[in-house]
Amino acid sequence: MAQTPGTLHGIGVGPGDPELITLRAVRVLSRVQVIFTASSTKNQHSLAVDIARPHVPEGTPVVRLAFPMSKDREVMARAWEENALQVADVLLQGKDAAFLTLGDCMTYSTFGYLSRNVRRICPEAPQVAVPGITSYQAAAARVNRPLVEGEESLLVLSGVEGGDRFRELGHLAENVVFMKAYKNAPDIAHALEERGWAEHSVGVVACGMPEERIVEDVREFADSSPGYWTLILARRENGRG
Repeated sequence: MAQTPGTLHGIGVGPGDPELITLRAVRVLSRVQVIFTASSTKNQHSLAVDIARPHVPEGTPVVRLAFPMSKDREVMARAWEENALQVADVLLQGKDAAFLTLGDCMTYSTFGYLSRNVRRICPEAPQVAVPGITSYQAAAARVNRPLVEGEESLLVLSGVEGGDRFRELGHLAENVVFMKAYKNAPDIAHALEERGWAEHSVGVVACGMPEERIVEDVREFADSSPGYWTLILARRENGRG
């Protein structure tokens, strides 16, 4: 009889504060046979593993899947293929596995790419997503600032292209979150100033981590790029009383 494949769980462990991991994530971590996480090809560090570590039973293998920091699609495609094959091999042994990701596993997450590739290789293996608290939810709570109220809208943007997406789409919503803002924070700050949003925007660096920093005036970013874990919460000037 063929081996029944294991289940792949995508687990969002939250934004950085170890107390913000969910009870469901803790329960799943206590019973899976293998844990996977992403790491750069340049190092073996994983903040997601650090957050989850107190909830991982001793002896559970933790496997770091290396992903190159490259914009070359062929290079990335090979990395996804190789890593998905490694995960699929564990599932086909009948073992349940978890893939850890910071924040929420369905929001700008590595898990989405891995999930599609594993499903293509091993379509019979069940997959379950365990949602986590996003960095922007945690940041809004940290500065005690509602993300949306009443009939307002919220636009979540990647900051990889700087302020260009905001210049294109910012008129569609009263509130905007910029994730992955670190390298392009200067241009985002300029874009917010151009639209008159800077006065009502705030930057949060490394939310929930020991090195956390709140930047009340995002125009500080105009002349320097902040750290990797940087996001910006922005609001239209007349978006709220």
